[in-house]
Amino acid sequence: MGQQSQIEWTESTWNPTTGCDRTSQGCDNCYALTLARRLKAMGVTKYQEDGDPRTSGPGFRLTTHENSLDIPKTWKQPRLVFVNSMSDLFHEDVPIEFIQDVFDVMTETPQHTYQVLTKRSKRLTKLAPQLSWPHNVWMGVSIETARYGFRADHLRTVPSNVRFISAEPLLGPIGPINLDGIDWVIVGGESGPDCRPMNINWGRELRDHCLTSGVKFFFKQWGGRTPKAGGRILDGRTWDDLPNYTPAKQR
Repeated sequence: MGQQSQIEWTESTWNPTTGCDRTSQGCDNCYALTLARRLKAMGVTKYQEDGDPRTSGPGFRLTTHENSLDIPKTWKQPRLVFVNSMSDLFHEDVPIEFIQDVFDVMTETPQHTYQVLTKRSKRLTKLAPQLSWPHNVWMGVSIETARYGFRADHLRTVPSNVRFISAEPLLGPIGPINLDGIDWVIVGGESGPDCRPMNINWGRELRDHCLTSGVKFFFKQWGGRTPKAGGRILDGRTWDDLPNYTPAKQR
């Protein structure tokens, strides 16, 4: 079933695929890989297939789940839904037909708003013309350092109603990134025992760029050994902007 989420910028998660492989430095301390290992040990069915130990890990083999496709249709109240918190929908091993099925479900459930996030922006642009793009889909890419700024250029070509950047974990300065066509930026530090610290100026730079560009800004966390260890305050306040969406608790 879908789960209520503790992630600050969403309300629920839906995982029609699980598992992934490392593709850039932001994956080095992947929270989902660690969680999959625990879920495998607990006997959770979705996490029994092991991935390649060089790029993935126990319980984290890329797997599609046909029986999870219709879960959003069972939710009576509208939700803000993070799609594949435990995977990447545009992983090269996810068939285009399955991705189309996921988009069909999102189209058939317009009462929900879906947040899809990928690091595989090149495949996203390749497949985008073959997908339906309903108004309730927000499409995002992860950008952890300036090296991956090209993902924003890929994202701009996608006909999504809302486009967003997740700079989490933010591992270096992003620099003067072009925010044309971008509606929302999430910034967050890395968490976990091997977390890499985030410099305050990296977050400030992105915030200020959003403010001058008219882009919504969300500061998720500083990070630390646990996600909430460093708190969420940046320059004396929290930053919780969303792109024209009313959270369930305010409806």
